Amino acid sequence: MHVHVVLAHPEANSFNAHLANVARDTLEGRGASVTVSDLYSMNFDPCERAAHYSSPQDQSRFDVQSEQRHASAMGAVPAEVAEEIARLEQADLLILQYPMWWHLPPAMLKGWLDRVFIYGDVYTSKKRFENGRFSGKRAILSVTVGTSEATYAFNGRSGDIDLLLWPVNFSLAYVGYQVLKPFVAYGVEAGLRYSDAAEVEARLKGIETAWTEQLAGIDGAERLDFNAMADWGADGRIKPDAPVFSPFIRRKPQLALE
Repeated sequence: MHVHVVLAHPEANSFNAHLANVARDTLEGRGASVTVSDLYSMNFDPCERAAHYSSPQDQSRFDVQSEQRHASAMGAVPAEVAEEIARLEQADLLILQYPMWWHLPPAMLKGWLDRVFIYGDVYTSKKRFENGRFSGKRAILSVTVGTSEATYAFNGRSGDIDLLLWPVNFSLAYVGYQVLKPFVAYGVEAGLRYSDAAEVEARLKGIETAWTEQLAGIDGAERLDFNAMADWGADGRIKPDAPVFSPFIRRKPQLALE
């Protein structure tokens, strides 16, 4: 098995970087080969822009999707994007390692998705979900959050973690990945700032152990469910007899509580 880890944290000595290293060491110890894209150390440009395209289809205005499709057709995908796509193509498992900032991934990772999941080479209207480029491959999020698991429960003050992570998981499913249940490291910031040294060490060691154990069982890991193309009607809406797996996809708008 080959695994590719995408790390999105600006500090080389961060706990996120440590978890990326734990993933590499654990999986290599189990016989896998592992590569890592450390986006900040690579100075990856997360901003999609006209300057990335040397032979634009339209020099009068920059239409992102059109230029991505044109570059894909012409074999002129920006080099740094083509390199990342090649790493994804080689990998059986993708790990996205990042902290939750303002309830979202860092802008660096969002920009990586904007540029690397390129229209044409990675997805088209017919090349998505179960027909996506990365169909048959698996992906998992490994995320650190600042407070406790209780605050990220369905009724927690930080928001339901399953809903907060759904957009990134859905993007992975959109390009064909089988998405695994995420690993969430709770209480990382609170543990570092407000606890004594011994408690911090114990907390982080416990997280590391849990991540190692989840990786050790990766072959039988629980998968998240997403709808297939056959579940959508001609109008783009979920069919009446199709399953629904998330509040983000509802059969009808929920009525406001009185």
